Amino acid sequence: MRSVPSLRANHPSVVLLVDDNLDGVVARRTVLEELGYTVVASSSGSNALEMAEKHRFDLIITDYRMPGMDGVALIAALRQRGFEKPIILISGLLAHLGLTERSTGADLLIQKSANEIDNLLRGVKRLLNLPKKPAASQGRSKARARKTATP
Repeated sequence: MRSVPSLRANHPSVVLLVDDNLDGVVARRTVLEELGYTVVASSSGSNALEMAEKHRFDLIITDYRMPGMDGVALIAALRQRGFEKPIILISGLLAHLGLTERSTGADLLIQKSANEIDNLLRGVKRLLNLPKKPAASQGRSKARARKTATP
């Protein structure tokens, strides 16, 4: 019998969840908190930028479609400000828009679907438990990780 790897947090991590849809926030927040993550929510990209400048987050999860600033614009602004931690972009339009990790700056893209929560939990666990690499090799390993990240 094969053992199933635990999706519980190995160490306390703080996740910023960005979505203007309250139902999406509640669903994702609930499962992440049940697994031991601390979740802080923001309902807009501009508010998320302010929060990221004032607080330390280990991971950011953002929806694509939001009024004012969409998820891709948020990711670009975060990266421009030096945010180097993992970012997950969630959207129901990934295939339709041809979004990729490279074109969005995200470390992982997740399609909204019946499997979204499972894919999200596996992605969060993997991204938060990546081994720390020396600075010289981070660019190569990140590119490799992006190639294999899409579920």
